[in-house]
Amino acid sequence: MSVRLFSPPITSERLLADRRQFVLRAGGSALALAAGLTPRSAFAKDLTVGFIYVGPKDDYGYNQAHAEGAAALKGMAGIKLIEEEKVPETLDVQKTMESMIELDGATLLFPTSFGYFDPHVVKVAQKYKDIQFRHCGGLWEEGKHPKNAGSYFGYIGMCQYLNGIAAAHVSKSKKLGFVAAKPIPQVLMNINSFELGAKSVDPNIVTQVIFTGDWSMPVKEAEATNSLVDSGVDVVTCHVDGPKVVVETAERRGIYVCGYHANQAKLAPKGYLTGAEWNWATVYKMFAEKALKGEPPPNFVRGGLAENFVKMSPFGPAVPDSARKQVEAVKAEMMKGGYAVIRGPLKDNKGNTIASADQSYQESAIELEKMNYLVEGVIGALA
Repeated sequence: MSVRLFSPPITSERLLADRRQFVLRAGGSALALAAGLTPRSAFAKDLTVGFIYVGPKDDYGYNQAHAEGAAALKGMAGIKLIEEEKVPETLDVQKTMESMIELDGATLLFPTSFGYFDPHVVKVAQKYKDIQFRHCGGLWEEGKHPKNAGSYFGYIGMCQYLNGIAAAHVSKSKKLGFVAAKPIPQVLMNINSFELGAKSVDPNIVTQVIFTGDWSMPVKEAEATNSLVDSGVDVVTCHVDGPKVVVETAERRGIYVCGYHANQAKLAPKGYLTGAEWNWATVYKMFAEKALKGEPPPNFVRGGLAENFVKMSPFGPAVPDSARKQVEAVKAEMMKGGYAVIRGPLKDNKGNTIASADQSYQESAIELEKMNYLVEGVIGALA
């Protein structure tokens, strides 16, 4: 009796994926050898766009939101999409970027995680001056960083402000909770916006924040959520990479939750109120269209609700009509552009004046990207 052994077909995509893993394992010394197997000039037909994620693409959060945005490019003529997930914020991301350039012929890269930028994106962009790099976050500065790099971000604090309105309408304890990763400006903006949105409903409401210390800490996120519930919090939200643990823990404990990054409604069918979501398809399609036309992509890109960079999750069944009406009314004002969440008179939670009575900072104010405080009403500290 003879036995036939069958092997799956060896496709070009499989070969490239195998070579990328070879480069990651073997280090930079293997890059030249691998690149020699597939010259960059062989990838001239289509625009190859690379996306790099720090976690899994199905995390119900940060990485999923970017992956959903990247998926919008798959239907565009002339675009070849390559992706790598679970790439840590270490030298590994430099190797991944270099392999995408050398092996796949990528000319436009989106390293999406905050910690990828400095030194990793900066260093690789300096080496490959004909490749375009765009990083999610507020770190790129003109005159300081490579011209072939840049940043994009959305004013998602507006959506967290709306989350706060919804939360205040259903809270009975008047104690809200926020599970956060790190006290960087973008996270602080979300915490402060959530509390200020809630305060617009009830000036006496407070938000207790717990920092876990990193973007993906499932055990600490569960512990933080349980601790908040035990302290009397009855609505919680978060800014971590994968909100799944926070949302599911809140649902199990019988409290309400507002989502973040993507729609987590099916994880908490009873307690999910609404959520602050990214709409990265708008941004990625814009960058791709410009690249296809041969136009230089912009270095500094921002947008909010009006520009369709961010959006709100649909209301859950627990949201009362009064909350829906107020959220929609404020959202309509935000859609006009230039809305100011940070407006005076306003103090931080140490009593220092942030904005005097005649001061306000619109959503696009660059000062907000250097935020280093928690507003009055937030219980917690940066260090």
